[in-house]
Amino acid sequence: MEVFKSWIREDGPRLYGSRDLDSLKLQSPCIVELPSGGYRLFYTAVGPAKPFPNCQGYILSAFSSDGLTFQKEPGIRLAPRPSIPHMSLRVISPSVTQCADGCWRMYFESRGPASIPTAICSAVSSDLLNWELEEGIRWQAPGGVGGVRYLALPDGRGRIYCFESVYGPGGLSKGARVSQGIVSAITSDGLRFESEAGYRVRDKQSEYDSAGITTGEVVAPTLDGGCWTMFLSAWQDPAPGGAVPVHPSLDADAVANGRSADFAAASIAADMSGYRSRIFVTFSEDGLTWGPMQLILEGEGYDGNGLDAVHAEDMSLVRIAPGRYRMYYAACDARGRWCIASAVHGLP
Repeated sequence: MEVFKSWIREDGPRLYGSRDLDSLKLQSPCIVELPSGGYRLFYTAVGPAKPFPNCQGYILSAFSSDGLTFQKEPGIRLAPRPSIPHMSLRVISPSVTQCADGCWRMYFESRGPASIPTAICSAVSSDLLNWELEEGIRWQAPGGVGGVRYLALPDGRGRIYCFESVYGPGGLSKGARVSQGIVSAITSDGLRFESEAGYRVRDKQSEYDSAGITTGEVVAPTLDGGCWTMFLSAWQDPAPGGAVPVHPSLDADAVANGRSADFAAASIAADMSGYRSRIFVTFSEDGLTWGPMQLILEGEGYDGNGLDAVHAEDMSLVRIAPGRYRMYYAACDARGRWCIASAVHGLP
């Protein structure tokens, strides 16, 4: 499958921080092709116009007629809820699907304080602009889950792929994270999910994924057959001696004083402190058992140029022609500036 290493980056960012809602950090794209034509790109961001002081991120959107030039849409599509503990600080990693009744459902990762596991929740919309949060949690695990991607299956059911974190003695509060790999769950109604046993892809397969796998976007086979294809991003550990900032949710003073801008600064400092993310591909005959990861896209590193010099992750794909896809992904350059970039490739 050497051909999958030939992704071609497209010039310039598709989106970058340019307004008070997204000027501090933006990432986690989700592309949706609209029935009426054009595309809507959902993304996670944070900026000085955050809806409440402790807020660490929310979901915004932008529209494009050609998939390349996007106009940001006013307002917030979905924001955290301080009254909901597991969703009190941040919502991230949207994945949108159209339901049988014509409405839309968004799955997303929700975050509260670091002592509460991250979870997958959902919201519904009739117009892709105004979203109503659905009660409850769609999926969770003791160590947290996230980076969700939803895939509609040919038999009418759906599957989510997401990462699951596992912690050692002491659990989420006091233990060290020992693994973070891709798992999956199946649904018949979009609300209740049943776990599928085992891991789809385990972490630590190579020197490049020592810090966990964050997202797995799957392209299912066509009706004519073929294999399942998963695009995924993985992080590499900090360099020895690198200082990683403490997450602000562990800093009682920062929380008490509402310095959520500290979150963006600390988050970007952590991004640049030795972590690197890259994009890989893997293949499957059944969507459950996957082969080894193959590196397909990475930047030049901390001394390099390019929008994705340090990080390329959290991809979302859209079919732009028969057998041809565009990949949108979160990119971070050597100065710690995040944007949404894109690349194209013809899948076999």
